Amino acid sequence: MAVTHLLGIDFGTGGAKACVIDDQGRVLAYAFREYPILHPRPGWSEHDPETYWRVTCEIVTQVLRESQCLPHEIAGIAVSSAQPSMVLVDGEGNPVAAATNLMDRRALDEVNIIRNIVGESTIEQVTANRIEDHPNLVNLYWYKRNRPQIYRRIHKALTVDGFIVSRLTGRFSLNSSSAVFYGVAFDIRTGVFREDILDKLEIDPAILPTLFDPTDLVGEITADAARITGLNAGTPVVAGQVDCNAGWIAGGAIQPGDMQLNLGTSGVLGVVHQNMDFLESQDGLRMVNIPYTTSPRDTFAAVAVTTTGGQALRYLRDTFGAGEVDVERLLHVSAYDLITLQARDVPPGSDGLLVLPYLMGERSPIWDTSARAVIFGLSLHHHRGHIFRAFLEGVAYALYDSYSVLQRTGLKITYPLIFNEGGAKSEVWRRIITDVFGVPTALLKGRTGAPLGDAILAGVGVGVFKDFAVAKEWSRYGEHLEPDTQNHELYMEYFQLYKSVYSNLEGNFKDLQAIARRNNN
Repeated sequence: MAVTHLLGIDFGTGGAKACVIDDQGRVLAYAFREYPILHPRPGWSEHDPETYWRVTCEIVTQVLRESQCLPHEIAGIAVSSAQPSMVLVDGEGNPVAAATNLMDRRALDEVNIIRNIVGESTIEQVTANRIEDHPNLVNLYWYKRNRPQIYRRIHKALTVDGFIVSRLTGRFSLNSSSAVFYGVAFDIRTGVFREDILDKLEIDPAILPTLFDPTDLVGEITADAARITGLNAGTPVVAGQVDCNAGWIAGGAIQPGDMQLNLGTSGVLGVVHQNMDFLESQDGLRMVNIPYTTSPRDTFAAVAVTTTGGQALRYLRDTFGAGEVDVERLLHVSAYDLITLQARDVPPGSDGLLVLPYLMGERSPIWDTSARAVIFGLSLHHHRGHIFRAFLEGVAYALYDSYSVLQRTGLKITYPLIFNEGGAKSEVWRRIITDVFGVPTALLKGRTGAPLGDAILAGVGVGVFKDFAVAKEWSRYGEHLEPDTQNHELYMEYFQLYKSVYSNLEGNFKDLQAIARRNNN
């Protein structure tokens, strides 16, 4: 009997992952590649799009080899990526510009222009999301206004996963869970783009890829893609999903109330629900709303996002952790573990040190693109471990800020909070977040993450699995933590100060941004 395998591929902001599983959910091989994030100008965040394809070929080749899986045994493939992300391609599918990622904040003027053209209330009613999130249509409009020579060459505006699917199948596609990150004109309730809104922006609907639901079949591996990747020509490729959905599927979040936290480049907290009323603004505050993979017309994820979650830790490593990186190189001990070990030895509250972790602006709940990181209270008695811990605590405060909004909505939330990908593997960080939130938590065992969710999605799409119930069956949780009441009370004092520091500096952030923009133009 032929063995059935499935392949999942995920692109985050900082790197790409792939895995091969069998039809019992066993992960047979896993691969990861980190890649550089480019910041050519203040507020810009890019990748070289050809890196995505090169890395795809590398990690697919690796997992096929290490799983000892024959190419024809792969029954289906799905791809996910972090959003918003945009790869602009010509008619041959070749990039015409650098790819933008979720930290890119170049289109500040375009946000205001589009808000005036379309109307903020219309945008929020149609998309159930804020325009400040800099969705793809905003950045596309930036190219239309500021790089017309590039804009004229664009055939399709793709996501990262859409770009990879186009390289695999020759077809330009967009899945409905990622389409919401195009924003402005995407109707979250009907799952289509509003052409009347596109007309107001003078954007041709033809520039947008064909819409599919996540489990839909997009195409098959072409002969050219098979030759380069080692995959089998004719292998089905399904439409895919946004990376947070993929990670949560991998963690067994398939029922209303399931709540999970990823600490990848961004810190992403999501609750699965079927409450259409939540698509409206909550007390003047809004989370990110995403059609959920399992049933994108009636099931959603209410998502809180701090822009630089795990990226804050990567920033510390790359900027201040040269010694830790050297130790990693010599002794093969993770630089991240060395950083968090130093943070562990500092008491809760970091001895009076507080960090606002807004290295590239902030999303929910403050939605402030001008906000920047602040180290508040630095004194001569503080050392590196204090700064490291204060950053970890700052990300926890940012996530708790959004979590407190979710609590007030009345949405069903099932505990424990499940830690999933990225920095969540750090016991120090999990303890901090547990105590800040004041709720029980647990760690997903295995934590293959988004590529596992993609492999499960591929299995559902090609009929290997009847539905997503297998995701819940396969998920196992351990390392349960209960909050320390005394620590929680202390953290709430610091959290109130954290809120106050931001409030006091909010106008100054905008002043700083204006000065910086004048001097960089």
